[in-house]
Amino acid sequence: MLKTLIPRLMLLLLAVTPLAALATPAAPLVEGTDYKVLAQPGTFAPAAGKIEVVEVFGYTCPHCAHFEPKLEAWAKKLPKDVRFTPVPAAFGGPWDSFARAYYAAEEMGVAQRSHAAMFKALHEQGSLPMQNIAPDELATFYQAYGVEPEKYIAALKSDAVEQKLAAARAFARRTQIPGTPSMIVNGKYLVTGDTFDDQLRIASALIARERAGKAR
Repeated sequence: MLKTLIPRLMLLLLAVTPLAALATPAAPLVEGTDYKVLAQPGTFAPAAGKIEVVEVFGYTCPHCAHFEPKLEAWAKKLPKDVRFTPVPAAFGGPWDSFARAYYAAEEMGVAQRSHAAMFKALHEQGSLPMQNIAPDELATFYQAYGVEPEKYIAALKSDAVEQKLAAARAFARRTQIPGTPSMIVNGKYLVTGDTFDDQLRIASALIARERAGKAR
């Protein structure tokens, strides 16, 4: 009897263990380890009733390229009251060139569709140069998304793009991001997790905190 009972008990334990793991509450966030409270709070683009999540990224940044697939999958599952906003880093040199490229694509209505492909072109395919990229090269890339090269180059040089670039630069300076990628939740918290999975876990927890009205 004992010999038949032991295997049954083991099966019950195996069945219960995953449920117990799911029921384990997530560890509470620790200020200074998981996130920093911004000294100068403020959202990038306020929207009534929305919790803003910003990712400051750079197309030439290899970490951003590796983060993108995870981030894209996570962003697709965000609730309707959360607005995810990519903000290109404008640190000068090639950073500015690709920040302009993103905002010109946004002006043309193709930034979202072409975003992941730009990372692949630079980091996997090598079909675009990291340095000294020419307007014609960018225009050819975005032509695949139905954008006329002449119109894209005009957008690239437009006042609207320059204004967006200035706003992105000012936001990065105000939030004092340490590098890219950086995530800022609702203009209050800079996520500081050690891994990409950590960053997404912390961002999700901070979103929940904002939704519940738990400000620090």
